Amino acid sequence: MAELLHVSQLSAGYGDSVILSGISLSLRAGETMALLGRNGTGKTTLINTLAGATRQHGGTIVLAGRALHKLASHERAAAGIGWVPQERNIFKSLTVHENLTAVARPGPWTPARAYEMFPRLAERKGNLGTQLSGGEQQMLAVCRALVLNPRLLLLDEPLEGLAPIIVAELLRAIARITREQGMSAIIVEQHPQAILAISHRAVVLDHGEVVHAGPAQELADAPELLDRLLGVAR
Repeated sequence: MAELLHVSQLSAGYGDSVILSGISLSLRAGETMALLGRNGTGKTTLINTLAGATRQHGGTIVLAGRALHKLASHERAAAGIGWVPQERNIFKSLTVHENLTAVARPGPWTPARAYEMFPRLAERKGNLGTQLSGGEQQMLAVCRALVLNPRLLLLDEPLEGLAPIIVAELLRAIARITREQGMSAIIVEQHPQAILAISHRAVVLDHGEVVHAGPAQELADAPELLDRLLGVAR
């Protein structure tokens, strides 16, 4: 598989504050990366930086041979970044279907295909965003990113605050989108074992730096190392 994303010596933050320092990583086409670390270690800042929502102080971001680090966020979306932030950012005053058709770009991922992935949304396609549960809003946020037909999907804590049954449904869908259908993704999550099980690679951040990078299965099979890196109990 060819390299899709290459990040080199990336430094970024908010205003004059530098949160990330010297981040380097890469991802091949069709791979999923679990981005792990304790709270406040820079995971969301890295996702936001890839999407163009922070101030970059140095380094480069290249997606499919195109330099992204000088592009605005909407230009990065056009270049192939599909971003699902923690806030979800759905249009709550629009219906489910309007949310999807308002942003859809030509490609294999259409609103109809999104409904096949999440039948629950098909049943609510006429509902406003304000009429959806938290889990349904998260499904809609993922679908909004998919219908952009991105090269790389960025998911920032997609399972946060959701009921276990919804967590299981979303995990199955994410696994289908990535493992079965070949979408490249970087996933930030506080449930490491759940995400490691569907990822190819794992990167752990601490104090805004990469402290571990390697195969996801290798980390999943080493709970003591995972505990030490994350500083939490299993």
